Amino acid sequence: MVQLYNLHPFGSQQVVPCKLEPEQFCGGGRDALFVASGCKVEAFAVAGQELCRPRCAFSTLGRVLRLAYSEAGDYLVAIEEKNKATFLRAYVNWRSKRTENSRVCIRMVGHNVEAPFGETFKDQMSIVEMPLSEAPLCISCCPVKGDLLVGCTNELVLFSLKYQIINEECSVLDFERSLIIHIDNIAPVEISFCVGYVAVMSDLEVLILKLESDPKSGENVNHHPQKTNKPMKQAEGICNETLQPEPDDFVICQKPMELLGEKSEQSGVSVTLESIGLADEKIKYFHVQHLLYRRFAPDISSYVLSDDIKLHSLQLLPIYQTGSLPSDRKSSSQEKELLSLFCFFSLPHVGYLYMVVKSVELMSVYQYPEKSQQAVLTPQFLHVITSNYLQCYTVRCSAAAAREEDPYVDTTLKACPPVSMDVCALRIQLFIGLKAICHFKNHIILLTKADPETIPERKESSKRLGSKKGTSVNLRTPPAAEAGWNLYIVNTISSVQLYKEMVDYSNTYKTAKTQSCIHLLSEAHLLVRAALMDACQLEPGEKAELVEAFKDSCAHLGDCYSRLDTQYSHLALPYYKMSGLSMAEVLARVDWAVEDGSQKYERGLIFYINHSLYENLDEELSEELAAKVVQMFYVAEPKQLPHILCSPSMKNIDPLTAMSYLRKLDTSGLSSVLVTLTKAAMALKMGDLDVHRNEMKSHSEMKLVCGFILEPRLLIQQRKGQMVPTEFAVHLKETQPGLLVASVLGLQKNNKIAIEEADSFFKVLCGKDEDTIPQLLVDFWEALLVARLPDVVLQELFFKLTSQYIWRLSKKQPPDTIPLRTSEDLINTCSHYGLINPWVNVLLSSDTLGDKNFMEDLSKLQSLICGPSFDIASIIPFLEPLSEDTVAGLSVHVLCYTRLKEYEQCIDRLLERCPEAVIPYANHELKEENRTLWWKKLLPELCQRIKRGGEKYQLYLSSLKETLSVVAVELELRDFLNVLPEDGTAAFFLPYLLYCSRKKSLT
Repeated sequence: MVQLYNLHPFGSQQVVPCKLEPEQFCGGGRDALFVASGCKVEAFAVAGQELCRPRCAFSTLGRVLRLAYSEAGDYLVAIEEKNKATFLRAYVNWRSKRTENSRVCIRMVGHNVEAPFGETFKDQMSIVEMPLSEAPLCISCCPVKGDLLVGCTNELVLFSLKYQIINEECSVLDFERSLIIHIDNIAPVEISFCVGYVAVMSDLEVLILKLESDPKSGENVNHHPQKTNKPMKQAEGICNETLQPEPDDFVICQKPMELLGEKSEQSGVSVTLESIGLADEKIKYFHVQHLLYRRFAPDISSYVLSDDIKLHSLQLLPIYQTGSLPSDRKSSSQEKELLSLFCFFSLPHVGYLYMVVKSVELMSVYQYPEKSQQAVLTPQFLHVITSNYLQCYTVRCSAAAAREEDPYVDTTLKACPPVSMDVCALRIQLFIGLKAICHFKNHIILLTKADPETIPERKESSKRLGSKKGTSVNLRTPPAAEAGWNLYIVNTISSVQLYKEMVDYSNTYKTAKTQSCIHLLSEAHLLVRAALMDACQLEPGEKAELVEAFKDSCAHLGDCYSRLDTQYSHLALPYYKMSGLSMAEVLARVDWAVEDGSQKYERGLIFYINHSLYENLDEELSEELAAKVVQMFYVAEPKQLPHILCSPSMKNIDPLTAMSYLRKLDTSGLSSVLVTLTKAAMALKMGDLDVHRNEMKSHSEMKLVCGFILEPRLLIQQRKGQMVPTEFAVHLKETQPGLLVASVLGLQKNNKIAIEEADSFFKVLCGKDEDTIPQLLVDFWEALLVARLPDVVLQELFFKLTSQYIWRLSKKQPPDTIPLRTSEDLINTCSHYGLINPWVNVLLSSDTLGDKNFMEDLSKLQSLICGPSFDIASIIPFLEPLSEDTVAGLSVHVLCYTRLKEYEQCIDRLLERCPEAVIPYANHELKEENRTLWWKKLLPELCQRIKRGGEKYQLYLSSLKETLSVVAVELELRDFLNVLPEDGTAAFFLPYLLYCSRKKSLT
C-alpha cells in the first residue's frame, strides 16, 4: 500500500486549440507543443501562464504513428504511414515556418548541400528523409547529444547528429547513419536513448545496454558485425522451443526473470554491433555492455486478456552535474555533463524505477490503485494516468543523484533522505477519459476523450490504493466521427509553493511525534533538491527562493530528528548544518517546557549540541542559553558536562552555575581529575584562588597532565582559526610552568596538538611576536628531546634549539624566565645531550670576565654539539653571529670543527687564543690515528712560536715540554731525532732524548 497525501501539485489548466483530434503529441523544448492529427502537425506556443496559441503548422507525408522532439538540434522527428508503408522524417529549422504554405526544402539524409543553396536553408524549414531497410517502429532522441535511435523489428539504427558547414556564417543540421545494433529474440515496442545508454522494451521484456568507446581498440575495429554477448546457458530455464508455433490449446509462458550487470548477458538476447559510418570518420562505439534484463510473465490465474499485462512508458531520465549546466538558458544542451541516469517502465498495475549508471539497482516500486494507461517520469515526480485519474507520485532520483555528486552526503557534514524511503502519492486527481500524457518543463499535456462505455467503470472505481483491473485504450485508429475529446495543458505549481504546502501539512504530525512527519518533510526536501539540480529550468530569481526553501527544509528535518526518538537521531547534526542556522537559533527552536515535572531531552538534540560545541565554532552562547545547555547535559549526558564547559562557545556561562552542577556530579563513572580541573578553571574564573589551589593539590602532577590530555581545551582553544591560550594556561605559566610544559608535551605525544601549533601557543601565551622565542618554548623543545618522541624530526628540533642558544649568546640576551632544566639535568636525562669535553672547561676558565648569566645556554649548546645525534655540518653557516673573539664563541667554533675532524685548524686557533688549553685539547682529541699530529703539527708550531717570543712565551714553552714528553714516549729514537728542530739547543732536548733512548732497554 502506498501512502496518499491530499496535496495540490497541479495548478491552472487550459485547452489546446487544436482543430482535429490529436493522434500524437509531444513537448517542444522550452516553449512549444507539437500535435499531430491526420496528415498535419501543429505547433503551439506555450509560455508560462499565458494562453496557448497556434504558432505554425506543416503537412506530413501521411498519418503520424510516432512523434519525438530533440532539444539538442531543435528538430522534430516522426514515423509516418502512407499506403501501408512507413517513413522516417526529421523536421529541421521548423521555427522558420511562418505559414502553412511557406516553402519547405526536402532532402535526403547525408546529402551535401551546395553553397548557393545554403543561404536559403537558413530561412526555411527542411525535411530530412531517412530511408531504412526495415520499417521503423519506434524512435528516441538523446537529450544530451541529439543523436537519433530508431527501433526496427530486428535492429536499432543510430543516426548521429552533425552539422554541415556551408560557409563561415552558415551551417546545416544533418544526420549520419553510424551504427546498427542487431538484436535477436526481442521485438522493440518502445526504446529510449541517452548518451550511449539504450533501453529496449517489448511487451513483457526490458533490456538496458551501454554502448562503450575504447580508443585503444578503435584502430582494429572494422565495419563488420561484431557479436558482443554470450548465449544463455540452458540452466537458466530458457527453452528456444517456445519461439516455435504451438497449438491453440496451449499457452507457453516463460518464467519471470531479473538479471543485473554481467549476469544480464545470459538473458538469451543476442546483441551485435555493426558500424556503418564512413571509414575515415571517428567511430563512437565499439562494444556493448549489458546492464539489465527483466522479463515478466502474464498472470494466467486471472484469465485476463494479453493486452492487460503489457509493459508501457519506457523512459531514460538523465540528471546532470549541477556545475555543468549552462548559465545561459539558451545554451545548447550539449554542454551538460551526465551525473546519473534512471530507467522507468511500467506494467498496468506496477511501475519500476532503476538507477543504471555506476550500479544497476532497483530504487522504487510503484503500486497503482487501478490499471494505468501511461506514465511519465520527471526529476521531481512520476505522473501516471488511468482511465479517470491523474496520479502524482514522488521519486528518489534526486536522492540518488545527490550521493553521486557530493561525497560528503551521509556524513556529519551533509545528509539526504535515503533512496530506499517509501514513495508516496501526493495527489490522485479526478480527470475523466484520460487517454495519453506527456510532460515538458512545468507542463503536463493530457488527452481526454469521453467514452460512454467507460463511465460506469468510473462510478465503480475506488480511491483505495490497491490493485485493480481495467481495460486498455488503443489510440492508433480512433474513429473519426467520435467527439468529446480535449487536449489540456496542466501547469504544475512552483516547487516552492508545493514545498510550503507540504510543510504546512506536516505540522499535523508534529504533536504525535511519528515517522510520518519525517517522511513528508523528507519528500519536501527532495522536491526542492530536485528543483535545484534541474537549474536550467529555473526562472530568474527562482533559484534564490529555492535555496531558502532548501535551508528551511533542512531546519525542519533537523527539528524532527532532534525531537523524535529514532535510530536516525544523529541526522539532526548534518541537517542543522545544511540549514545555515546558528547554534543559538537552533536552541531557540527547542521547546523547553517541562512536562510532568521532568524534562526529557532527545538524543538528536544532545548529539547536535555536543558535536557543535566540540567543533570550536566561533559562536558564543548567551549566559541564559549556556545555562540551559549545562542543565540539558546534566540531565541527559552528565559524563559530557566537563567537556561542554570547556567549549569556547560556553564562554559566557556563569561560573557559579557551572560549579554548582559540577559539585553535584557523581564522579564514579567519570574521570575525577577532569572534573577537578574543570572546577579549578571555574574557580579561577570566579577569582577564588583558594578553591583553585585546593583543587589542584587534590591530584598528583602526573594525573593533572592526564586530565589536560583528556580535555585540551582547558589550556588551548581555537577562535576564528587562531590558537588562543585559556585563562587557566595563563595562570599556570605564572604558578606552575613545569606542569604547563608537561601538559602540552602530553598533548603532542597523544596527537592532540602539532608541534607547530604548540610553538604558536607558547608564543601567544608569553606575548611574543613571531620572531621572538620565549623561554617556555625552549623548555618545551628541550622536553621534546628528553621524551624521545618518535614523530619528532630530530634535526629540525636541534636546529631550533641551537639557533636560540646562539642568538642569546650573540645578543647577550638572558632568558625571560628561569629555565626549567639546567644543562646538567639535560645531560643526565637525555642521550642527545653529551658530556662536555674536559678541555672546554680549561678554555672557559681562562676568561675571568665571562658573564655567568649566559653559562647555562653555552653549556647546553656545547652539550648538544658533543652529543651523538647532532648534525654538525648543518649548524656551521649559523655560527657567524657567535664571534670567536669571546671565549664562549671560540669554544663553540673549536667544538664544531673538532667534530668535523679539522684538528690542525683547531690547534692553530687554540695556540693563538688560548695556549693553556692546547695540551688538554691534544690529550683528549689527538688519539689513535690522530696521534701523529703531536709531532707533525703541534711540535713544529710550538717551536716556531717560541722562537718568535712574546708575552705567551712561557705558555708555549710549558706546552712544548709536555709535547716533547708525549712524543718521546710515542717515537723511536731515530724518528724522534728527525722531528726535532735542527737549530734547537741540545741541552734543552737532551733529557727527552735520553728518556727515548732508555725507553727500549726499560721495556
